[in-house]
Amino acid sequence: MTDLSLLQIILANLALLAGSCLQGVAGYGIGTLAAPLLFLISPTLVPAPLVLNAVILTVLMVLRNRGALQIREVRFAVGGGVAGMLLAGITLTLISPKGFELVFGILILIAVLLSVAGLRPQLNARNSALAGAASTYMGTITAVGGPPIALIYQNQRGSLVRANMSAFFLVASFFSIAALVASGYLGQRELQLFVVTFPGVLIGFWLSGKLVNRMPFDGLRPIILGIAAVAGTAALIRGIMSL
Repeated sequence: MTDLSLLQIILANLALLAGSCLQGVAGYGIGTLAAPLLFLISPTLVPAPLVLNAVILTVLMVLRNRGALQIREVRFAVGGGVAGMLLAGITLTLISPKGFELVFGILILIAVLLSVAGLRPQLNARNSALAGAASTYMGTITAVGGPPIALIYQNQRGSLVRANMSAFFLVASFFSIAALVASGYLGQRELQLFVVTFPGVLIGFWLSGKLVNRMPFDGLRPIILGIAAVAGTAALIRGIMSL
């Protein structure tokens, strides 16, 4: 059904299980944790199969946290997401498969830098729009769209973060899918890879419900960012060597 071995499929499901559990607890994380791991397992697993899995996860997240959702705040980020979608579509159309690894590595490292930079932008309309554009652009190309939008929600309470970020990611995921289809990065192969990997998302989401008030996200953060940095560097090196 796919070009992946059984071992690769199992590892991919485990990576998605961990990422989905993390996002279920913290509001984001499936991209930051799973995308670099999936890329190391097989570059064919990103971005489209992961974006499709993210849609499933965000639907479940919105349903779970709908009581804390504040649509007025999310709309500005969604508006910025339109610009991010268009820019990502143009980028994917212009770059070659070899160039994709280079761009992927650069954007992963940018995501890590944003996460550790210590920036604390206010939650307002302008910053929401800018974060929405950056998140959608990065999320479309790498499936790691969490860091920019997480910056503006870092001082908010947990339920609000999970609800609003999930609502944004849901809309942004559909923007990403449109850009991926238009640029030729989403076809039958990617759909097949999604089918064999989404069980990990379902299990991870279920597990997050058991750990939502117990999982030490702050303690895991350095490990997650370290994994992303290593994988981003590997992709960057591979991209440079293939030029």
